[in-house]
Amino acid sequence: MEVIVRHLESKDIEQVKNLYAGKNAYSGTLQLPLPSLDAWNKRLSDLPSGVHSLVAEKEGVIVGQLGFEVCQNARRRHVASFGMAVHDDYQKQGIGSQLLSEIIDLAENWLNVQRIELTVYTDNHSAIALYEKHGFMIEGESVNYAFRNGCYVNVYQMARVKK
Repeated sequence: MEVIVRHLESKDIEQVKNLYAGKNAYSGTLQLPLPSLDAWNKRLSDLPSGVHSLVAEKEGVIVGQLGFEVCQNARRRHVASFGMAVHDDYQKQGIGSQLLSEIIDLAENWLNVQRIELTVYTDNHSAIALYEKHGFMIEGESVNYAFRNGCYVNVYQMARVKK
């Protein structure tokens, strides 16, 4: 079945909340377990300028989400960052790659973004491979970056610079 990548609509918010309720999704991001619908409504209902939210939809189900923010500082308007997750039941099906391809196209060909940055947990080998496949490079490592499941974990700082 075909996966459609599109901008988030208000009707999608509950499904996005459910996506991030999955253990892999919240463990691989900075989200917390047991997300509330009210919090997700507040977060996604009125996105600020420079913020974009894409979803991947398969047979009416939101199976992935990517939040993308273009820096608003005048000296860094050529830079953006993002975070993403794929629903636990739909991982390893190319959905993350589709979301990433769409946001790279939007960033580089329509928003004039030259540099895309991200952080990824150093033990998230599949995500690191996905990012490297799309031209991201590891630029550094932050030690004890986040607290996850009772332990501090490190992240890689990665970026893609348009050539």
